[in-house]
Amino acid sequence: MAAAITVSVSGVSYAALNPEKIMGDVQQVADQATCRTVDTAIVGYEAVTGEAPTKIAQLRDYVRGDISGYVIKNGMAAGPGC
Repeated sequence: MAAAITVSVSGVSYAALNPEKIMGDVQQVADQATCRTVDTAIVGYEAVTGEAPTKIAQLRDYVRGDISGYVIKNGMAAGPGC
C-alpha cells in the first residue's frame, strides 16, 4: 500500500513540474474532441438539408466555437486532432 502511494505522489509531482506536457496533452484531447464535433456537425447538416456540406462555413450553425482550422475532405473533418 505504501509503495502505491509513493508512486502516485511522485507521478503527480512530476506532472506538476512539467506544465508544458500537461498543456500539450490537454490541447491534443481538445483537438480530438473538436474533430469529432465537426464530424458530428457534418452528419447533422446532411440529415437536416439532405446534402453533404462542402465547406466548413456551412457548419457554423451546428457547432459552438472556432472551427476555422478545419476543412471537409471526402465528407469528413480534417484538421487538428483528426
